[in-house]
Formats: sequence, C-alpha cells, structure tokens
Amino acid sequence: MGLTAPKTACVLAVDAGNSKTDVAVVTAAGEVLATARGGGFRPPAVGVRAALDSLAEPVARAFAEAGVETVAHVSACLANADLPVEEELLADRLRARGWGASVEVRNDTFAILRAGVAEPRGVAVVCGAGINCVGMRPDGRTARFPALGRISGDWGGGWGLAEEALWLAARAEDGRGAPTALSRDLPAHFGLPTVYALIEALHLGRIAQERRHELAPVLFATAAGGDALAGSVVARLAEEVTVMATVALTRLDLLGERTPVLLGGGVLAAGHPQLNGAVRDLLATRAPRAEVRVVTASPVLGAALLGLDRLGADAEAGERARGHWEKAPR
Repeated sequence: MGLTAPKTACVLAVDAGNSKTDVAVVTAAGEVLATARGGGFRPPAVGVRAALDSLAEPVARAFAEAGVETVAHVSACLANADLPVEEELLADRLRARGWGASVEVRNDTFAILRAGVAEPRGVAVVCGAGINCVGMRPDGRTARFPALGRISGDWGGGWGLAEEALWLAARAEDGRGAPTALSRDLPAHFGLPTVYALIEALHLGRIAQERRHELAPVLFATAAGGDALAGSVVARLAEEVTVMATVALTRLDLLGERTPVLLGGGVLAAGHPQLNGAVRDLLATRAPRAEVRVVTASPVLGAALLGLDRLGADAEAGERARGHWEKAPR
C-alpha cells in the first residue's frame, strides 16, 4: 500500500473583527485543514503590534492542526483597516511575520461580501456598531467608503442609533423636543425611571459606555410599536443603507445589471422588518435590478474565497470551501 501524499496548505484565511477573530488553513482544492478562533482585533485601542500579536495565537493553533509552518498566500480581512494606506501598513507587518509567501489585506467588510456571492461581484452594506459599504467586480475594481464616522460623512450602526435615540428621548423628557415613547423605553431597559437617571448613570460610569449598543434593539421595538420619532430614525437608517448601496453600484457600473446587494452586520442581519423592508422598497425604486439578501455565511469563508480568487483557484475549490462552512455549526 502506498503512502498518501500530504495535502498542501494554500491559503491562510483571516477574518478579524472587533470582538473575535476566525482563521482557517485551506488547500488549493478548497479543503479546510484547520480552523481556530481568537479574540478581537483592535489596533486603535492596543496598537498595531499588539493587535497582530493577538492574531498570532489562533494562527499558531491552526498551523499546528494543519501540520504546516507557512502557506502560499495570506488573505486577511481586518477590522479597522478602513483606508488603503492602513491595509498596506498591515500587509507589510503581516509579511514580516512570515506566515505566507504573499499577503493581501482588505477591510473586513470585503469578507462579508465575498462570503455572500458565488463570484467576486456585488455590493455589501454592513451595519453593526458602525456602518460601511463595499463593492467589487471580477476584474478587480472596487468601490468603498472611508467609514470613519461623521468626519467621513457616515451615520448609522448601533452606536449611531443609540446616540440618536438618547438625543430624542432627552429632549422629549425635558420639553425641548416632541414626545416619544423612547423617553420611557430607554431608561426602562436598564431598570431606571427617567431619561435623566439614564444620562446620569452613563455619565458617571454606573452603566458602562459599551452597553449603549443595547439601546438599538429598544429603538427598533419602540418604532415597531408605532412611535413616530423612533420610526423616523429607522427610516433614516434605511435611507443611509440605500444611498451607500446605490452609490457603490453606480461607481462600479452595475446599476443597470442584475447584481447582489448584501445586507450584513448585527443590525441588518437581525432582520428588523421595518428596516429591511424599507431598504428593499427604496432599492426597488433606485436600483431595480439589485438582488437584495441578508448574508448568513461565516465571514472567514469570504477571506478564504478571496485568497483562492487571488491564486486562480477554480470554482469547484470555492464551492468545496463554501460547503465546509455551510455544514459546520456557527
């Protein structure tokens, strides 16, 4: 009986978000040899070196499981790589780690887009803590936004929704603004009697600032209950999502073609009927050939597919990789 030839690792796929990191070692045929999970990737908070050190631990575990020390290509989709200059810096730092012969770094939004399409063609709007949008074509053309918050013209995401809801609730309670049930529902979520008490608790740190994101689902529930001001915030977010998608389609000359428009991130993937329904209605008018759907595939699949695309793998390899994550528990 002859010996079975070892499977050769081809791609190290990395999807690194603010809260968690997933890595995978994949062969040229799309077989997944190993996966591992680590903590969040946050260069702005801890520095680039420490953030990359945090990637090293799950990468080492995946390499050990796959029985390799290096791969042909590293495909890394990283949170906080918002500008091309940041992608280039992080790619240089990853090359120095020696994990692969070549390295490509993209913003993590590209992983969500590629995970949701059969070929690298489409637009994705991702609404989680913040909001971002990217688009790509098979010829390598991309469309993107800086996604740095208000300084780059962005509004939306869980943080933006929470801030707007608090603003409306505070003004309603003290008489500067129109009445809204948000002035009752937001403090009630934390077991507090008034918006003033909630403001005080947030300001003095009795409620951690990171818990503000919990207010976004309260906003949606209040809007679904018929509150006009809460509903206006949901409508504003639907408008932002639609504008980003339409501009990206236009930049890529895809507005007149049947093109996937993917909705991802915690806010859009939650499936709030009022929000997602409004997005679909607006896009039906402004981009009638857009095929709107919510992304449910694991983003690390997108990083793996981008790596296989870069190395010229065939469609069968991509489908084999997709099959691994579609049958694996999330």
